[in-house]
Amino acid sequence: MNLIEVKNLSKNYDGQLAVDNISFDVKERELFGLLGPNGAGKSTTISMLACLLEPTSGDAFIDEKSIKKDPMGVKKVIGLIPQEIALYPTLSAKENLYFWGKMYGLSGSLIKKRVKEILEIVGLTDRAKERIDTYSGGMKRRINIAAGLIHRPKVIMLDEPTVGIDPQTRINILETVKNLNKLGMTIIYTSHYMEEVEMLCNRIAIMDEGRIIAMGTKNELRLLVGGKDTIRMDVKNIHPKIAESLEMIDYVDKIKIKENQIEILSDYGRRVLSSVISKLNELDVKINSVKIQEPDLESVFIHLTGRSLRE
Repeated sequence: MNLIEVKNLSKNYDGQLAVDNISFDVKERELFGLLGPNGAGKSTTISMLACLLEPTSGDAFIDEKSIKKDPMGVKKVIGLIPQEIALYPTLSAKENLYFWGKMYGLSGSLIKKRVKEILEIVGLTDRAKERIDTYSGGMKRRINIAAGLIHRPKVIMLDEPTVGIDPQTRINILETVKNLNKLGMTIIYTSHYMEEVEMLCNRIAIMDEGRIIAMGTKNELRLLVGGKDTIRMDVKNIHPKIAESLEMIDYVDKIKIKENQIEILSDYGRRVLSSVISKLNELDVKINSVKIQEPDLESVFIHLTGRSLRE
């Protein structure tokens, strides 16, 4: 069942398309990724889905509610975790969560229960009474996530939640996101960090210049670049029999030899590596280094656009 359906959504700023006629759907309990470089249109897309920006054209439906016709209904079922910290620095974490809970209409024993639950989820129960302005950047991010969860939304939207934080905090946030999905929450996760989206998401839409240029599971997207692993080896004692010998190994699909480098394409790079090394040892070829490159989302982006995600 699709919990989110985006249909031909566009946003135009003074004649420039920030989001250009995109369509996608997100299934219930799915962790869906929007991947793309800065300026690709990810945040604008999230802002429209959260009813913070009005689309120029198109529509989207979240839990069967239209972002154009029923924005208040949409806001009740979503939790938005923005890139910016949306907290009151002079209040404690607990006071911030009570404030946001009341904004969503919670009160009495219910809000007390929700605050306790959410603090446990983000791992800050023991620091709940401390002021936000005494928190580290990572702790602020975690309370920022907590504020978006306080009303127990059906859909969570996280917009670049790990920008500008240290590696340990990033790991904590990614684990929190995975745990929320395991609890049954439907999540849209935007990032320009390819490795985060690869690690977290069931399906991925790759955005560039306001358009979705590819969409599918990780394996489906990898097939766009051929789906094969590349084994690269720096060697000594190259001689003519090497290519012929390596071609006889099962699952070796293509061999390229140039100067002191051997490049092998295979669907099963790690599986064939030991056989390749054994064969080279038989041929008295000295191996200086070995590297296996498996197709990833960075490869897909380069294949589709001719440039890196980081550019």
